[in-house]
Amino acid sequence: MIEQKTYEKMIPRRERENLERVLGMGSGYVLDFSDRTFNDFFYEAVKIDPDEKFQLFIGRGTSKAKRLRAYIEHDNPATVAKVLRELWEYRESLTDWPPEADEEKLRESFFSTIARFEGRLDAIDTSAIETFEPSETLEELVASIRRDLDAAKPQAALDRLHVYCMKRFAALVRQHGGGVCGKDDPLHSRVGKYVKILCIQGNLTPMSERIVRSSINVFEEMNPVRNDKSFAHDNPDLVEMEEARFIFDSVTAFLRYSKAIDGRYFED
Repeated sequence: MIEQKTYEKMIPRRERENLERVLGMGSGYVLDFSDRTFNDFFYEAVKIDPDEKFQLFIGRGTSKAKRLRAYIEHDNPATVAKVLRELWEYRESLTDWPPEADEEKLRESFFSTIARFEGRLDAIDTSAIETFEPSETLEELVASIRRDLDAAKPQAALDRLHVYCMKRFAALVRQHGGGVCGKDDPLHSRVGKYVKILCIQGNLTPMSERIVRSSINVFEEMNPVRNDKSFAHDNPDLVEMEEARFIFDSVTAFLRYSKAIDGRYFED
C-alpha cells in the first residue's frame, strides 16, 4: 500500500513552522490575501483557478491557510516550489508587512523548503554573503545575488559575486590595518593581502594555513570566469549551471571560514 503524502510528512517540523510564520498562517490566513485575491494569486502565478481545480485545495478545511496546506499536498512538487517562490516575492512587495526579528533565518529555511520540492537539498549557503558595512549599494548587491540564487540561477550572479568579493576583501584588509586596496588591485591581490594578515595574526594550523594560501589562486581564476563566462560582458557562452554552483560553493566556503575566524581572532 502506498503511504499517503501529507503536508506534515513532506516538510520537516521546524521548516514547516518557519514557512507558516513567513506566510502569516497562524490564524488561518495567508499573508494579506482575501478569498478573492488568494484565488487571483494562484491564477496569476501558475494559471490555476482554485474554483475549477478545487480538488487541489480540499481536505483540510476552508480557511486560506488550510487550503494552502492541502494544495501543497496535492499539486506536483515543481509547481508547489514556483508558488512558494511567488508567495515570497509577494510578501517582499508588502510595504506594511514587517520583517521578523530572525528574518534571515526564516528566509534560509523557506528557501530550503523550496529546494526540497525542487528535488535538490543542496541549496547554496548564502549566510556569508551579507552586508558588512552600511551601504545602500552593498545592500542591493547582496539582495540581487540572493535573488538569483533563490531562483536557482547561480551563473547569472557570478559577476556580482566577483564585485561583492572585491568589496569584502578590501574592507577586511582595511579593517585589520593592511592599508587601502587600490582601485586597480585585482581580486586575488586583495585576497592575498587578507590571507597574509590571517597567517601572521590568526594562529592557524599548518593545514588551515595551506588551505587559505591556496585560496589566492582560486580567486585569481575567478577573474577570467567573470570577464569571459558571465554577464559582466556580452559573452556568448556562460558557465554551466553545475559549474556555477561549484564556484559559488567554493567561494562562499572561504567567506564563511573568514567570517568565523575573523570574529575569533580579531575581536576587540
